[in-house]
This record gives sequence, C-alpha cells and structure tokens, in this order.
Amino acid sequence: MTYQHAAGLLVPGDDLASMIAISHRRSEEFGLCPDSRPDFNPMSGADLSHLVEQNRLLYSHAVPAMETLYQQIANTHNMVLLTDAQGVIVHSLGDADFLEKANRVALTPGVAWSEESKGTNAIGTAIAERAPTTVHADQHFLSANHFLTCSAAPITDHRGNVVGVLDVSGDRRSFHKHTMALVRMSALMIENQMFTATFENAITLHFHTRPEFIGTLMEGIASFSPGGRFLAANRNGLFQLGLSYPALQAHTFSSLFGLPVSALYDHYRTAAPGLLDLCMHNGVRVRGRAELRLTNGVHVLTGAFDDASQAAALPQPPAKAATRRLSGLRYLNTGDPQLEQVIDKVNRVLGRDVPILIMGETGTGKELLAQAIHNDSPRAQGPFVAVNCASIPETLIESELFGYEDGAFTGARKKGAVGRILQANGGTLFLDEIGDMPYSLQARLLRVLQERMVTPLGSGKSIPVNVELICATNHNLRQRIAEGLFREDLYYRLNGLVVKLPPLRERTDLETVVKKILSAETETGGTHTISDEVLRLFRRHKWPGNFRQLTNLLRTAAIMAGDEEEIGLRHMPDDFLDDVAEAPANAPVAQQMIATGANLEEMELAAILKSLEANGGNVSATARALGVSRNTIYRKLPHLKTSP
Repeated sequence: MTYQHAAGLLVPGDDLASMIAISHRRSEEFGLCPDSRPDFNPMSGADLSHLVEQNRLLYSHAVPAMETLYQQIANTHNMVLLTDAQGVIVHSLGDADFLEKANRVALTPGVAWSEESKGTNAIGTAIAERAPTTVHADQHFLSANHFLTCSAAPITDHRGNVVGVLDVSGDRRSFHKHTMALVRMSALMIENQMFTATFENAITLHFHTRPEFIGTLMEGIASFSPGGRFLAANRNGLFQLGLSYPALQAHTFSSLFGLPVSALYDHYRTAAPGLLDLCMHNGVRVRGRAELRLTNGVHVLTGAFDDASQAAALPQPPAKAATRRLSGLRYLNTGDPQLEQVIDKVNRVLGRDVPILIMGETGTGKELLAQAIHNDSPRAQGPFVAVNCASIPETLIESELFGYEDGAFTGARKKGAVGRILQANGGTLFLDEIGDMPYSLQARLLRVLQERMVTPLGSGKSIPVNVELICATNHNLRQRIAEGLFREDLYYRLNGLVVKLPPLRERTDLETVVKKILSAETETGGTHTISDEVLRLFRRHKWPGNFRQLTNLLRTAAIMAGDEEEIGLRHMPDDFLDDVAEAPANAPVAQQMIATGANLEEMELAAILKSLEANGGNVSATARALGVSRNTIYRKLPHLKTSP
C-alpha cells in the first residue's frame, strides 16, 4: 500500500484518493466543470473592508502569525492566505514572482475559494472536511489550478466552529512536505490567541502534564468564572481533560482539578508562587499557571483579592491609545546573524519568568526589542510599562517607580499616585538605562524583585505585584560595580539572560533595515527607494547614533526628495556627507584578493583575521561580528587555542 501526505500526516494513499474523489463529486454537483474559468470578480474595496471588520478578532490575531509564517517560506514561490468561514480571502502575503501567477486564478483578497466557487481546493475542502487539507497539482478540480499546491488548516473558535482558514499556496514544483506542519502550528497559535482574547473577567489556567510545555502551543488552556464555573477550553485543553465541550459545562475548577478556587488564590498570596501541582478528574497530574483576565488588563493571580470586583480595585495603568502592534520578534529578524542569535535566545526563555538584560549602544533598538519580547510573551494582553532611569530626575525617580500616598511629601498630589511598577502588574516592566539608576534606590528595587511586594512612599501597606522584568543599558555593568556605582547583588538578580544588540555598523542587513524604515516613514505619502551610491556611503559610515541617527536621516531625506522616487546624494544632509568624507575608506579586501587570484578559503581566512584585528583579538567578539560560532573560528585558526 502506498502512503501520501494529507492533513500534515502520513495516511494511506487510497484514503487520500477517496477524499479527493468525494470532493470532486461535490464539485460536479455544484455545476462546475474542470474547464471552467476562475471567478475574476472580487468584492469591492468597501465590501472587503466591511468583511475585515466583521472578522476583526480573527484578522488582528492572524496577521502577525501570517507574517511569521511567511518569513519561514519567503522566496519559495508561495503565498500565505487568510479566509473567513466561507472561504473568502481577507488577507494575503506573497513572493512578488508568484503573485502574478496567483492573480491569473483570482487568488487575491475579496475572492471566494469555497468548493462551490472553485471546486476541490485546499481552502474549500478544508472547510468542507473541517480538517487540515493538502491539494496538490491535478488534484484540484479546475484545470486552471493544476499549477498549484495548497495546504490549508481551518481555524476554530472555542466551541469548535470554523471561523476562518489559514492557507499556503504555491507553485506545485516548490511543494514541501513540511509546509502543512507549519500551517497547522500557525493555525493553532491563532486559535490560542483568539481564545485568550475572548475570555475576560475570568480565571485562565495554562496547564500540561509536562511543565516545560506551559507557554507553548502544546499547553492546554481553560477559562473559569471568578467563582470557578467552567467557561471554555482550547483544543489541547479539551484533549487533556478528555471531555466534550457540552459535558464540561456542568463542571467547575474544583471538580476538574481537585482544588477549591479559594486555595488557588491562597497559592498566589505567597511571595514567589511557583507552578500549581494539580490532579485532574481522571487522575492525571498536571502543572499549571493561572491568571485573572480583566477587561482592562491581565493580572497573574496574587491573592490580594477574593473576587473580580476586588481585583478591579487594583491600581491600573492609564488607558493607552490603540496602536498598531508589531508582530513581535520575527518582525525584527531582518537577516543579520548576530540579531538572529539574540532572537533565538530570547525565544527560548519566553514565559519562563527569566529576567532579560539587553546590552547595546545608544540607539540600537533596545526598547523595540523589549516591546517585541512583551508582544510575543504570554503577558501580551497585559500592560507594557517602560521607564527610562536616565531621563527622570533623581529626586523624582523613587516616587515614579514606587508611587506614593496622599501627603507623602510636599507637592504630592491628593489621593497619591500609582507607581510604574504597580502599573506594570500582570504585564512587563522595562527599565531602560538601568545602569543610571541612583545607587540608593537599587536596594529597594532588589527587595521588590525578591519579595514581589511594593510599598508606596508614605504608606505602611505592601501591595503584591507580579511583573516580567526586562532591563537595558549601554554601560558595562561590571565596570559600574567596580566603580561602586551599581550593586553586585542587583546585577546578578537582573542578568537571567543577557543579550547584546549589535551596533548598526556591524549589521549585515543594512539595506533591508533602510527599506523598512523608508516604508514606515513614507507610509502615507508614497514610497521612496535609495540609490546605490547612497547605500555605499551608508556602509562606510560608523553610525555613532545607530538606528536613531539613521531614522532621522532617512526621514529628512524623504522629505527633501518630495515626489522624486529615488533618494540620492543631493538629498543627504551636509554634516552626514562631511562625516563620510572624513572617515577612512575601508579597503575592499575581498575585491583585492579576487584580483590577485586568491581562492575562497584564503578570502575566508583574511576576513577572520581582519575581524580579529578589529576586535583586539577577542574571539567571542569576532564570532559575533561574523555571525559564526567560536568553534568555527578555532577550527579555521587552530593556533589560537594554544596561544598564551
């Protein structure tokens, strides 16, 4: 018996053929014939906008996942599609070289790809079968679609209703058996994010038999009312609980996990609560982490309240205007090996309560990375509170961080003020330029981090707080410790994971970064490209102000260019041109070696030696600059291991 891939799994070829045959019969019953021309009548722009608005929850959580998925399949002649429950495409991302082919068969937003409209195809058949589906080449009912291979997975809500479809479609010659696995994982990610956004004013439990899976796509998620009544569970939650959705409606938190809700709150009254140890109704033991989700934020249960009304009385951050959320860490990954390593390390500790310390020069994007970490973390629905320790006057930073009671000091506002640490409760606290925090306050911050309690100025009452901590600095904190400016015990409390952002002059993705900045700066006023001559100057420049300097320069240049499409030398500021003119031109080593007939290995060794010299012989810094491991450097230059 032959086996083929379908729905991302190996299934007997006969079963796959049977499924396709049944779908073809349905297509014939709809009055279609294989030679039918594809429908080229997409809905109007106004109707498409209305469709997106009707599917706002799906759209807002799917687009970031689509961007992440597209990054994994870019340049493979494929595109990522999102449809509504009826198979109408609402959003797409794709390779430019494939989009032209896709347009020929109306694979564009506003067009329906149900089986009634297009016959057998991955999107329509996934809806009909309510299961992940791959349709390859001539398995499509319409002959016009035989050049395609499509892998689609339905997206369901907490009741199991199909609300949309995620699909990857591409040239049949680029078919890869792993595509379906990526699509299914992305669809599950969207489902989980929609689930957590749906249930507010509720206790949300994340659980699994293996604690390392909590915070991943494998975790079960279940929501309960503040009193403990079961509300819903995600797909993995239903699987682990082993009960159907209707059967679970009669259950409570206590009957499912053998723990009263009051004991759940008691657990989180402790200073540093760990994972819950729970026994499910079927005798299986699981570990769990609980949160109380409120309309205005997310709070990890602290036990400072016994019901939702008391929880709502906790200090909340001021309402923020809605902003376009970046898709997270993947959005920042633009091809630089050093940055890719940073993102990989950060991804490994997301949701693990590991403090992150971001090192880097001024302007390298430390706050942007911190915001992306928050957006990708389990606390994404909670507040993100950023504090620049260097920009707040020393006399005010204590009250800014910890808050104060009415009358705590002269000039204090009536009714006091909520500190930034409490504002971040249930979310992420980002302390930028932590190296500039006054020494006298460092002990207080350390105590808060250890005890998870905040005492506002002028108050004798401590308030429980639970925050994810991210810090950043452009200082060498070890040197600050040696100088008596930074506490050593606080340093070791902050550096759970230390990552270093490379300066712009070391980045290998400068052209991509420039395009992204130009796209953002000219979003409402057209698009600009940048000349090769200017790009060459950019690569020579040292960029002491890093991305902040580059962004300001491009913003000004775009304004100077006006309606001109290309930004050239005449649009560059004089001071930038002066700096580049004064900088010594880097000798194009590779070109010189090619001219003298050097082979690839010699060029590689020359590049390593040049980088070693630039980094003062530091192997670790050289490896980071070249985007390789230390072992690679030692393998190429074995004498380094025996050097004194």
